[in-house]
Amino acid sequence: MAMDPPPLFLCPISMELMEDPVTVATGVTYDRRSIERWFFKYGKTTCPATMQRLSSFDLTPNHTLKRVISSWLDRASSSSTADAPAPAPASHVMARDRLPSVLAGIEETPFKATALKNLKSCMAGDEAARDDFVACGGIQVLGRIMTQALAESCAGGDFSAFQTCEEAAAVLATLPLSDDASMELLLKPECMRPVSVLVQRGSAEARLHAMSMISKISRASVGDWTLEVDVDDMVRALLELLSDGASAKLTSRALDVLLDVTARSRGARRAKAVELGAVHVLVELLLEADRHVAERSLLLLKRICKCPEGRLAFSEHALAVAAVARAVLRVSGLATRLAVNVLWLVACAAAPAERVLDDMVVSGAVAKLLALMQMESSPSTKDKAAKMLRAHGAFWRQYPCFPTDLKDHLKFLN
Repeated sequence: MAMDPPPLFLCPISMELMEDPVTVATGVTYDRRSIERWFFKYGKTTCPATMQRLSSFDLTPNHTLKRVISSWLDRASSSSTADAPAPAPASHVMARDRLPSVLAGIEETPFKATALKNLKSCMAGDEAARDDFVACGGIQVLGRIMTQALAESCAGGDFSAFQTCEEAAAVLATLPLSDDASMELLLKPECMRPVSVLVQRGSAEARLHAMSMISKISRASVGDWTLEVDVDDMVRALLELLSDGASAKLTSRALDVLLDVTARSRGARRAKAVELGAVHVLVELLLEADRHVAERSLLLLKRICKCPEGRLAFSEHALAVAAVARAVLRVSGLATRLAVNVLWLVACAAAPAERVLDDMVVSGAVAKLLALMQMESSPSTKDKAAKMLRAHGAFWRQYPCFPTDLKDHLKFLN
């Protein structure tokens, strides 16, 4: 069986076996590469382990420890070759024998980001190690680390604090998170609050990790997971992500989660989404959307426009009618049906703003509604188009720019 290295052989910064041990003025030994990064890349003036301020940055080679480590490596190699036909992967050994101490060490070390990177590498592709990690309380540990790191970052503390939060999320994203117990732990504020922040202002990779976790929760939850989290905070983060013009993958995942949230909520929650800028973001998204993004954006707009706040926000957006009308007869059959539904909600579900009716003429929406009446389309779509034309045909015929042939079509509908 492969032997674990004695703790004395591990660098207090990287938690890896030291290759070139050197000792600082406080008497603590580190791997040269790690301590030089601490001093010269990060500009620190303290001993990482003791946090004592150093009067000298001299690094004294620890030749004795280096020889002892070399001898241990030789013995470990010989023992592994002689006694074990196939030594277990390092990740399995770590998971079964060292994981509790590793988790404790990560919480204590000032170099959490590096330690978390190493942990992620150990668990990569190893399902058993990930299961052991969850069983040993790993999710709780990562939640505490993220909460602490986020607090330090917000307080203007060490610049590496936010990176620590990102690395902890990267470890969480490797976990299956498919059982109820894991979901319950992940939905706690100490995990979900940092995840929402990462969606808003994390690096591209960190955003992917955060959205991966949120998507897993959304897909796997049987009950209403939105009852366990700050939905407003989550919706705000998702809308900011969409507004930033993130990658296609991030946009797709954010829309999927928003669809799940709006499907589970009614009234006040949808009105809150409007207050947070949902209509503006979705309209801007529609202007340059591909088919998949357009269909999901229109479905979200349809749900939001079912509430008065949504219809008001839609009518006040200068490009809303044009963006929705653009999708009719252009993107897909589903997009056409959804777009007609949105237009019907703002034009007929309540007294429409005159601006909406004006925009429907100028944008070509009225002409498209008339075209739908002559085409093969779903009965419900034709019905809504006919209702809009009957309700507002007299108003639209007054426009001098309205084509004469279309005016004749409108007459037949009355």
